[in-house]
Amino acid sequence: MKTRAAVLYEMALPAPYSESRPLRVEELELAPPGPGEVLVRIRAAGLCHSDLSVINGSRPRPTPMAIGHEAAGEVVETGNGVSGLEPGDHVVCAFVPSCGDCAPCREGRPALCEPGAEANNQGVLLSGARRLKKDGTVINHHLGVSGFADYAVIDQHSLIPVDREIPFPQVALFGCAVMTGVGAVINTARVPAGSSVAIVGLGGVGLSALLGAVVAGARQIVAVDVNPSKLELAKSLGATDGVNAAEADAVQQIRSVTEGGVEYAFETAGVVPAMQTAYRITRRGGMTVTSGLPHPKDEFSIPQVTLAAEERTIKGSYIGSCIPKRDLPRMIQLYKQGRLPVDRLLTDTLPLEAINEGFDRLARGEAARLVVTM
Repeated sequence: MKTRAAVLYEMALPAPYSESRPLRVEELELAPPGPGEVLVRIRAAGLCHSDLSVINGSRPRPTPMAIGHEAAGEVVETGNGVSGLEPGDHVVCAFVPSCGDCAPCREGRPALCEPGAEANNQGVLLSGARRLKKDGTVINHHLGVSGFADYAVIDQHSLIPVDREIPFPQVALFGCAVMTGVGAVINTARVPAGSSVAIVGLGGVGLSALLGAVVAGARQIVAVDVNPSKLELAKSLGATDGVNAAEADAVQQIRSVTEGGVEYAFETAGVVPAMQTAYRITRRGGMTVTSGLPHPKDEFSIPQVTLAAEERTIKGSYIGSCIPKRDLPRMIQLYKQGRLPVDRLLTDTLPLEAINEGFDRLARGEAARLVVTM
């Protein structure tokens, strides 16, 4: 069958993307789903910094690639051996397919699935197959999803059924921003009620982490960003304090308002200065958690003595340390109860043809979350 999709042929083209046009919306040939695979009609897909990192070359991936990983849609057809999914089901995509058999999967850590990671690095589905072509040229998949498209073939292990009454633009955000941000607080750090928390970087993931901190019952939540409008949004979502990271004394401000630093600091911007800030505002005995994805060559250094002498902890969090089939239904239930107001993160919806302009807005920090609707 035919499908429109946004294809990246060359990384690191210069901004503005409205002029360089790194993403081409093209008609591709989409093969039917193989064993264990599902044909999904994509209804909404969020623009994420992980996508932007592929576009700007800081997260190298094989090209040409049909990108997009934070997506939701409707099941159209299932391949042989698919269970638990039927045509008409609404689904959200998880961007790490979990095989269920490798050591991390058996330990209950599907975010670290080894075959899933290898498939994502190679631009293939979990089976090793590629289902997209353009005039005979094979097109790579992005994180097993390739969600900026009308239709996609996706492994069943990347799909979680969701309630049909929730609008697709909101459902899509659960596939990355919400799962990553809320999961970092609830699963990775396991923030107890009454704790002090800081969120460094207020994109979709950071604001989701803020919502997670509210759900966890944090007594103090410090929002940190360079964008004043995002600081105001953070306060409306439950932040008790806001600090502009661009100010020379930002660290001192945070340590002052928290009486020496926070117990849990979350870095969600994916840049070394943000991680340095997060570590410097973590108090003695505290934990610094990073879910950002900087360039693979970027390095972060600390005074090693602080780890032992101050009993500090640094933890990484990938897709919020989630078990998607367990955690996403729970998070969606919190949303339905009004305790995770994810719709407040949705800045705007765009047509697929405006995707390059959307990534310009994301790169400029003008939006919490933009969503392409099909």
